[in-house]
Amino acid sequence: MELADALADVLGARRSCRAYLDEPIADHALGRVLAACRRGPTAGNSWGIELLVLSGAEQTSRYWDVTLPDGPRRTGFPWPGLLRAPALIVPTVRPAAYVERYAEPDKAGSGLGERAGDWPVPYWWVDAGAAVMAMLMAATAEGLGSLLFGTFGGAAAVSAEFGIPAAHELVGCIALGHADAAADRPSGSLRRTRPLLDEIVHRGDW
Repeated sequence: MELADALADVLGARRSCRAYLDEPIADHALGRVLAACRRGPTAGNSWGIELLVLSGAEQTSRYWDVTLPDGPRRTGFPWPGLLRAPALIVPTVRPAAYVERYAEPDKAGSGLGERAGDWPVPYWWVDAGAAVMAMLMAATAEGLGSLLFGTFGGAAAVSAEFGIPAAHELVGCIALGHADAAADRPSGSLRRTRPLLDEIVHRGDW
């Protein structure tokens, strides 16, 4: 019961943090957050998820310089405290890893071992989401703030800047650090409340 209570506490405490203190993350804490990505499910043990980790202002500034270059957008960016995050984690997926795995003899009968387009559900994204959530929960357990945000139109620039192979697709980016609660400005999306459980759970039939 104690473990269940601890899990409930971490889930209840997890929040999206958009402002960070200019304070480094201890290496052991960052290591535990990164290690959590390996605890999520992965279809067929394909392990097509890899992480780009940027730590310290010298590395993280390169990310922001290519995704939010100097100019009106950066000057007017509503969450300047996000740019102080001392670590950024860029999860990537390699869909071909799943195709290769499902071409092996024990999975060949699935019919998923030729092309990524044959997968009715692209499980690399499902597994990546699980890996991201595990890292977000680990960050909360470490007393750190975290935020998953989209790279969107900046994905190609990030890949080019950091030498990410073309076969790897960016999932997004996770900011990580000590939360600056006084400066944090919540997203306007919070005006949309979470649905009640009975509104989204269908028991027995729809």
